[in-house]
Order: sequence, then structure tokens, then C-alpha cells
Amino acid sequence: MVSNNIRSLLLLILLCFVTTGCFRYSFTGTSIPEDVNTVYIPFFADQSNSGVSNLSDILNEALIDRFISQSRLQLANSRSDADAILEGSIRRYTNQAFSLSGNQQTSRNEVKISVRATYKYTDKDQAEWSTTFSGSETYDTNENPIEGETNAAREALSQVADNMFNDAVSGW
Repeated sequence: MVSNNIRSLLLLILLCFVTTGCFRYSFTGTSIPEDVNTVYIPFFADQSNSGVSNLSDILNEALIDRFISQSRLQLANSRSDADAILEGSIRRYTNQAFSLSGNQQTSRNEVKISVRATYKYTDKDQAEWSTTFSGSETYDTNENPIEGETNAAREALSQVADNMFNDAVSGW
């Protein structure tokens, strides 16, 4: 009888915590403060001098997609409308031999991309973080090398976007 009363009391306390919002969980793995509703993601300029077109567009689209589809945040149109800001630039792009075939010719190349980014809440003076993110992907140089490089760059930027998103929301 006492055991059932204690068990019932514990369940009631747990239910109170859950319904009052003391625990907040999202199935995407994000836990966002109640007062953060919007994020501003300005254009990430390509300062890498890579010669590959659309790197900035690919990165910005990937970041926006992650924040909008994997969190409850809405995209802000300006800094003044935002609760959080994620900004930065593409700093480095390399495309180098990754493996050689038997006759000492490159059979696979690796694209590496580095992006410097800062994440900040607009109501705070200090940034939550400011760091460099990197992504890489290999491609076969013998099969359509131009398309291979473009796809490898897209995958490397996807890795960068994933890491930025995870770092931004894991601190919440």
C-alpha cells in the first residue's frame, strides 16, 4: 500500500515536470530556448578563390534547410528581426590528389572546404562560438571529373552545414 502511494506520487511529480515545461525535448535532437524564434543567415561569401561557381549558394541553402526543417525556428529577413545570427565566409578550397593508380596517375581527388562561422544571440554581446568548420569528399577523376568535383564540393559543404547546425543547436 505504501509502495503504491510512493509510486503514484513519483508519477504525479514526473507528470507535473513534463506538463509544466521543465523538460523540453525535440525529436530532432534540438532543445531551443523559448525566447529564440528566428535565425538570420546572411550570405556566406566565397573568399576561397576556388573558381567553382555557386559554393556560397549551396552552403546558404543547406544551412537554411537545416534550421528551418530540423528546428522550430523561422528565417528572419534582417539582423534586427532575428533572435540569433549565423554568419561567416568560405575561406579555403582545395582539390588535390587522394589516390594514385598503378601508373602513378591520379584516380581519386579530394575536395576540402573550410568555412569560418560565428553564431550569436542578438541579445548578447559575446558570440556563442566563432570557429572554422571543414568538410571533405573524394571523387573519381576518370569519370566526368567536372561533375565529380562539383558533387564532391556539394557533399563537403553539406558536412559543414551539418556541423554548424549541430554546434548551434547543441548548446541550447
